[in-house]
Amino acid sequence: MRRDLPDTHPKTEIELGEQPIAKIIAEHKLKPHDIVAASTEQITHKMIAKAVKGRRLTPNVQQKVLNALNKLTGKKYSLKDLFNY
Repeated sequence: MRRDLPDTHPKTEIELGEQPIAKIIAEHKLKPHDIVAASTEQITHKMIAKAVKGRRLTPNVQQKVLNALNKLTGKKYSLKDLFNY
């Protein structure tokens, strides 16, 4: 990339702050490992850590986290309940 040209791509925020999923996890007294262990899909501890911290996750990973949390808690959370971006 040429350095003398202005950057025309808008920068997306990487860190979006703690997400609502952190509060939900705390309310249910869960640990990230509990969510990973409950998942029938392939998710990692790192994905859960990113979700809590507010790092942008792909829609696919968001759905996997949602599915695992719903299975574990027996609730019907939506993506809007977990993430504010």
